[in-house]
Amino acid sequence: MPPEYWSNAIFSVVPTIAVGVIFWFVMAAIMRSDRTERNSYAKIEAQERAKAAAALDSTNRS
Repeated sequence: MPPEYWSNAIFSVVPTIAVGVIFWFVMAAIMRSDRTERNSYAKIEAQERAKAAAALDSTNRS
């Protein structure tokens, strides 16, 4: 096979693979940030629920 065939094949496939890798990194970053955001929100919500429960408990004792 002529060398031009392989160079054309490589130049045809490399951009597709590069775009796929970039897409994968972007999606992984989005998923990771969403997971972190949900964990942070869950911690804040747990703190607020604990405050509300403590306030309710203190009013019931009075």
